[in-house]
Amino acid sequence: MSEQKVLKMNHTSDERSGIDQVQTEENLSEILKVRREKLVRLQSEGNNPYEITSFDITHSSQQIFDYFDEMEGQEVILAGRIMSKRIMGKASFAHIQDEKGQIQIYVQVNELGKEAYDSFKTYDIGDIIGVTGSVFKTKKGEISIKAAEITLLCKSLQPLPEKWHGLKDPDLRYRQRYVDMIVNPEVRRTFVLRSKIIQAMRRYLDDRGFLEVETPVLHITAGGAAARPFITHHNTLDLDMYLRIATELHLKRLVVGGFERVYEIGRIFRNEGMSTKHNPEFTSIELYQAYADYHDIMNLTEDMISTIARDVLGRDVVTFQGKEINLAAPWKRITMIDAVKEHTGVDMSAVQTDEEARKTAEKLGLTIDSKATWGEVLNILFEEKVEEQLIQPTFIMDYPIEVSPLAKRKKEDPRLTERFEFFIYGWEFGNAFSELNDPIDQKERFMEQVRQRAEGNEEAEMMDEDFVNALEIGMPPTGGLGIGIDRLVMLLTDSSSIRDVILFPTMKPKEQ
Repeated sequence: MSEQKVLKMNHTSDERSGIDQVQTEENLSEILKVRREKLVRLQSEGNNPYEITSFDITHSSQQIFDYFDEMEGQEVILAGRIMSKRIMGKASFAHIQDEKGQIQIYVQVNELGKEAYDSFKTYDIGDIIGVTGSVFKTKKGEISIKAAEITLLCKSLQPLPEKWHGLKDPDLRYRQRYVDMIVNPEVRRTFVLRSKIIQAMRRYLDDRGFLEVETPVLHITAGGAAARPFITHHNTLDLDMYLRIATELHLKRLVVGGFERVYEIGRIFRNEGMSTKHNPEFTSIELYQAYADYHDIMNLTEDMISTIARDVLGRDVVTFQGKEINLAAPWKRITMIDAVKEHTGVDMSAVQTDEEARKTAEKLGLTIDSKATWGEVLNILFEEKVEEQLIQPTFIMDYPIEVSPLAKRKKEDPRLTERFEFFIYGWEFGNAFSELNDPIDQKERFMEQVRQRAEGNEEAEMMDEDFVNALEIGMPPTGGLGIGIDRLVMLLTDSSSIRDVILFPTMKPKEQ
């Protein structure tokens, strides 16, 4: 019995795992060494692949599959990464992968020449090559390219993950997205769909007279949302600034300035926790329409999202995490008070005082702050008892004023605002108001936010005197909407984590 086998028999499973890990690292080290030696040899022979600056291709793999009947026997030039290789004496097979997919190439020494064929045999999985050859179908019926010329375009010095197991570790997948996309083609498909979803959103709004604009990412005052900002410093001005937590206040300034329909798709930054639904850096769309209220924006929202689903997926009924979701309009509309009553039996419209509201919530098993107001309790009841049960698209309307500092009050009940959020699969996807355009009321609400901030609420909004000044100039009645695009992409691609739809999600450094 070999010494190695004896060692394995005399160690615990954990120790054996450690030995296997060492052996794996040794094997990897040897692979890296061999690949670098191959590169040195190529360079010494004057064949440095890194010196090639361009390669003219005529077709993609998908074009050859789609138009095979017309292209059979035709010469084509394509390029891609070697994903598999099978050497069989004087003839070999390989699969190369380009942006559109994989295609087989057939390589013969008689066609390529001995020197070129011998070089091809030394190429590794992961190398990028250019292939000139003719289109044909093998005896087994596989559409392929019979290679007449092969050019090494890039030498891969790192091995790809093993074919059958692929790249499965989520942490490694997100850190090395470039490898993830090579070995997991469905990942590339998700990001193609993401691009198409955003294109469809732009097309929908552009066709309805909205103007796409760009507003600052660096703000002197963090506003437009209840969120903790990232802080940076402008050296020339010797001034602390904030990465934007919303685009809202600048976009509404544009409505004041005369743009009646505007939108912005862009990155938002919030210095908050990370989860399957949250990334500190994410993409949102905000849009504003003058002379519209939150009912108009509800109509636009359900029509826009169902239209995007049909345009991109060809249907407006989707499956998300095993649940069938019907995105076709109209969506359910219900007030927050009625939603709480429907799911808990408690009618908050009949509750008159803050104290009575707190006692009502405590009877339902909730722990409530002794200073919580009626509106704050209503919002807590909704979040704790209702939100996760809203599977089909639902508009929740008429939020308390305490949690809606930028929304217009309801005439019928000044404790509430003309605000809605919409929920799908128990998640909040978007937020909208009939926008507050009363500068006096807005300043008072900012002052209340400033008071809360002074008491330690880091998510409370800051005073924005210039925005109040803009409202004093005059903003027409306006409806506004914000949607988290990453969550929408999750829904339409059936992705369970926000990291699956962000190309390079925020990650904790490896050393931590």
